[in-house]
Amino acid sequence: MTSFTRSADRAAARTASVLADFLRPDGFEPPAAVAVLRESSVVGEVGRYAWRAVHEAHVRRHTPYAARAPRRGDEPVLLVPGFLAGDGSLALMARALRVQGLRTYRSHIHANIGCTLTAADALEERLEHIADRRGSRVRIVGHSLGGMLARGVAARRPDLVAGIVTMGSPMLAPGAHHVSLAASLDALVRLSRAGVPGLMSVDCVAGECARQSFEEARAPLSDDVDFTAIYSRRDGIVDWRACIDPAALPVEVRASHVGMAVDPRVIDEVLGALRPARLDAAG
Repeated sequence: MTSFTRSADRAAARTASVLADFLRPDGFEPPAAVAVLRESSVVGEVGRYAWRAVHEAHVRRHTPYAARAPRRGDEPVLLVPGFLAGDGSLALMARALRVQGLRTYRSHIHANIGCTLTAADALEERLEHIADRRGSRVRIVGHSLGGMLARGVAARRPDLVAGIVTMGSPMLAPGAHHVSLAASLDALVRLSRAGVPGLMSVDCVAGECARQSFEEARAPLSDDVDFTAIYSRRDGIVDWRACIDPAALPVEVRASHVGMAVDPRVIDEVLGALRPARLDAAG
């Protein structure tokens, strides 16, 4: 056993008691400690994004304006970041979606580290604002925890949400995550106990708050709410099996957990999930 593995096991033992058992149902397991090494592929995924962006810019410069793809409506798309992240983590994806004619909106989450119920309420208010402004329901693209929040809000407010696309979101077992995330949760709980406001408390990971958030993320969806769940067997942060919601159309990609936010191959799948409804509406 390497020193790295021993350290990871000790960290897991320290944080295992923080999370409620119901957040990791039988049949799901956290990725192995060394699985996080897969996340290094994010460097290549960013590189693929950069190469495509340069190529598309070159093509657009040499394409007459009249021949460029027109905007195909104003259906809004809200992007929601994952745990520990803010809107900036999805900025490159938002740019790619706008190039394809979609109108994107930020969630106004600066760092997704607070109470999940509070975050869900804020997300619902944001959706109300966008839906009122655009005069239509909203589609949500959520990464990791952002997808779980989207899933819960979509279940209780189908009048606001036309569809959701989740990326690496472990709805079925949010507690089946890498030891590094367990350590981060433990740190947030400790800071919350010390009096730091705006952070996840023990109730958010082991109490009624956690239970309600978990139940909302698995609640039935209205038949007219589209749901696509993107997952990767190379995910080094969460158990990929927990990302395949029975209510969703599952789409497998080859990407790291973090890299799902930038990999152009994942962005293509997101576009594929968003486009059919747009084209049906236009037709």
